[in-house]
Amino acid sequence: MPELNYHHLRYFHAVAEAGNLTRAAEALNLAPSALSAQIRALEARLGQPLFARDGRRLALTEAGRIALAHAQTIFGAGEELMATLAAKAAPRRLAVGALATLSRNFQLAFLRPVLGRPGVDVVLRSGGMAELLRGLEALTLDVVLTSDPPAGPGFRAHRLAEEPVSLIGRPHLLAGHADLAARLGAAPLILPGPESGLRAGFEALRARLGLRLTIAAEVDDMAMMRLLAREGVGIAVLPPIVVRDELASSELLEAERLPGLVQAFHAVTLPRRFPNPLLADLLRG
Repeated sequence: MPELNYHHLRYFHAVAEAGNLTRAAEALNLAPSALSAQIRALEARLGQPLFARDGRRLALTEAGRIALAHAQTIFGAGEELMATLAAKAAPRRLAVGALATLSRNFQLAFLRPVLGRPGVDVVLRSGGMAELLRGLEALTLDVVLTSDPPAGPGFRAHRLAEEPVSLIGRPHLLAGHADLAARLGAAPLILPGPESGLRAGFEALRARLGLRLTIAAEVDDMAMMRLLAREGVGIAVLPPIVVRDELASSELLEAERLPGLVQAFHAVTLPRRFPNPLLADLLRG
């Protein structure tokens, strides 16, 4: 079987991404005629046309779409190999992305086994889910920490922990109410945002109890929910891990745990040929 010329494949990839021979040639610093000759050579080797002209744009044929998918896999594997092997000569590095709204206490608990380890460089990025998942795909992140795993194909969600969810607030807001329904109805509530899985579970509980509630705030960020609870704005629906220090000092109190409600924490990865060994240690732990 004839061998594949990877230079031809890279030229094809550039044209497929640009959708235009002239733009791709400029990016590659080649004459359009020379680039066209490279594409024709690849088509001859594969025995299939890879492009069809669509007005001024080059559209991929079915064979072209198949070739592009394989090219992206080949180049991604090569970049991953180079990054992995280069890291062996440098201090080991773990790049972690965390959803901006995620509990800082949980992030710290996850990272504690590698923090301060000699020769280990931990990089922590915070952002939105779409941005973080793009980092995983581009190999700039090794793992993404989140409460709600992504629905997209290819990603793998490792369930790390499951925390109970409680009513938490300043002592004066929790005093004098004996049962859950009375506590929920007695003070304004600080609730997770309406898009979160935790909010959906709380709303199901509220419906079962048949309660009408006063909402002080709806907040996506657990750190902000913690601050609002400390300010006495209302009673927060939170996992106790988020306010661990405040509970220890009795600045905040945990009234009671909400039945059937838990907050799951996940580490999201993509399958790799050369996974980061530091990450494997954390996921096993």
